[in-house]
Amino acid sequence: MSTHRAWLFGPRTDAAVFAGSALASGLLAWASPWLTSTGETPLWAWVMFVLAIDVAHVWATLFRTYLDGEELRRRPLLYVGTPLLALAVGIVASLYGPLVFWRLLAYAALAHFIRQQYGWVALYGRRAGTPAWERRLDGAAIYAATLGPAVWWHANLPRPFWWFVEGDFAPLPTWMGTAALAAHAAILAAWCTLQLGRLLAGSGVHPGKVLLVAATWSAWFGGIVLARDDLAFTVMNVTLHGVPYLVLLWRYARGRAAEEGRASTLLRLGLPGFLGFLLVLAFLEELLWDRLVWHERPLLFGEGSVTLADDALALLVPLLALPQATHYLLDAFVWRPGRDARLLTRLGWAHAGEAQP
Repeated sequence: MSTHRAWLFGPRTDAAVFAGSALASGLLAWASPWLTSTGETPLWAWVMFVLAIDVAHVWATLFRTYLDGEELRRRPLLYVGTPLLALAVGIVASLYGPLVFWRLLAYAALAHFIRQQYGWVALYGRRAGTPAWERRLDGAAIYAATLGPAVWWHANLPRPFWWFVEGDFAPLPTWMGTAALAAHAAILAAWCTLQLGRLLAGSGVHPGKVLLVAATWSAWFGGIVLARDDLAFTVMNVTLHGVPYLVLLWRYARGRAAEEGRASTLLRLGLPGFLGFLLVLAFLEELLWDRLVWHERPLLFGEGSVTLADDALALLVPLLALPQATHYLLDAFVWRPGRDARLLTRLGWAHAGEAQP
């Protein structure tokens, strides 16, 4: 395998965004008993991880979709229909009851988080020209590392944390959690055996892929099975998901600007402009959530919350959740290289006209 195909962004960047994210969040989770006396996520951590990473990464999808006029013209039905469909489904679910809405959104988020990790390992396999049978095993390892702890969580409710709101996940029998962890251990053991065999045989391992699978397992097992409070779950859940995605969108936005031979005002300001724009949007979204729905963080968003009737909230909450619901749906379509031959070129993973494995 050529060196440049062993990594997505480069050895240092890959190590930082995958292994570094998992390590940093793991250290914070380990220190959580000393960082919060109640187990709840303190304001500084909420700003750093939820607002600046989780919410901001949702808005970063704009650089791949709605901020690109050519892309909008290429697939108008997708970009108009997706938010309309998400809003309609959200309102119907919300009218049946708040828990129905939050449960639907929680499972959409869980599927999105799992599929993103699968997407990363699939990209590694594509870059390296990995045989189909090995790509299937890589995918199974990612699904084991994520679904195993997720099913165990469902079988061990309640936990000291929830995905969105209390009760958003439906309970499962305890035996299913035990079986899920056993299957997860068996699949990961088979995957590790293959990597060890490659190493001993001198055929080499794919270091970026190994870091990704290890980071995924540590973040999901540590952030769900081992976590004992909301802070530990939040930092491990958010960091590995959001940080690599922000790097991906920054790289894509630069590649798209280079393709056109010009950059937007935001991109001319460099990484600070890119991140600053996303932070402003994330802050404004959370301001609306706090003033109109949650009423939890007056120190950050100020006093003056509005109390709304249940019928009004049934319409408002799906509207406020529309950015993330649209993000979950669009991400299933906009990162498929087979549907856009220029995607890999914009990401710097291929030259124009280069054939891909």
